[in-house]
Amino acid sequence: MNTATKVGVYVAGLAVVFGGAAGIGTVAGPVGKADEGGHGAHESAGTAVPAGLQVSQDGYTLHPRTTTVRPGVPTDFRFTIDGPDGRPVTGFAPLHGKRLHLIIARRDLSGFQHLHPAEVGGGVWAATVVLPKAGAYRFFTDVRPEGAEEALTLGADVAAPGDDQPVPLPEPARVAKVDGYEVKLDGALAPGRSSKLTLTVGKDGRPVTDLEPYLEAYGHLVALRQGDLAYLHVHPDGEPGDGKTKPGPGITFYAEAPSAGTYRLYLDFQHGGKVRTAEFTVTAGPSSGPVEQGGQDEGHGGHTH
Repeated sequence: MNTATKVGVYVAGLAVVFGGAAGIGTVAGPVGKADEGGHGAHESAGTAVPAGLQVSQDGYTLHPRTTTVRPGVPTDFRFTIDGPDGRPVTGFAPLHGKRLHLIIARRDLSGFQHLHPAEVGGGVWAATVVLPKAGAYRFFTDVRPEGAEEALTLGADVAAPGDDQPVPLPEPARVAKVDGYEVKLDGALAPGRSSKLTLTVGKDGRPVTDLEPYLEAYGHLVALRQGDLAYLHVHPDGEPGDGKTKPGPGITFYAEAPSAGTYRLYLDFQHGGKVRTAEFTVTAGPSSGPVEQGGQDEGHGGHTH
């Protein structure tokens, strides 16, 4: 499909909200006000709108200064978060240890990246971005502007011109491999109730028991819904230094999927001074039970920080 055709296309999907450390997912309240403890989800006339589907929320707007990136070419990607007055916001509260998070994924859910841009002045943020293939990409920003009631996840499409060849979504599997590490997923998403997910990290056949803190946790999870790329951002149960959470091998999350659907999970974990990403396809619904173990391609785990 031509890139220009894909940019800005949003496929209607099924709503799902993940809970963080408290272990409870929350469907949000009225449009214009994020739910307490939520991550920017909204609801209008009974229809939930997950985070990341809107370029503007609560008066704040993601404004890319760069809208086209040549595939494979390092690009100085710049953007602002404009406030209700139309001016770039310069004050942000830290969110998971950073003032701003930039998440990138191709619309076929490949090419995941998690970056931390630098502010270069006047509310303008910049990051060197390399988009590996042609296609339409979704750029998400996780921020909490000073004065905003809650954290916001805003999303906008960026085009990488060329021959867009979508990559099929990998089948659900319980094991992902990246850089010699093996990550096992235990648990399943069950629509309508809280589900426990445990991701266990191993290397060379042995459990990893010395995971390093990353973004104030031993693991960082992003989930995107197939179709519209609704953005779901969670952190594990517990945190480093709380006296009970161990640095591996297991990292536990609690998630609630109130509706059926297919999602891609991206687990960031740090070990040996390097952050790696393990990726999983998960189905919430009648077929979300155990599946045969199978490895991911080694090339799926790379991302830049």
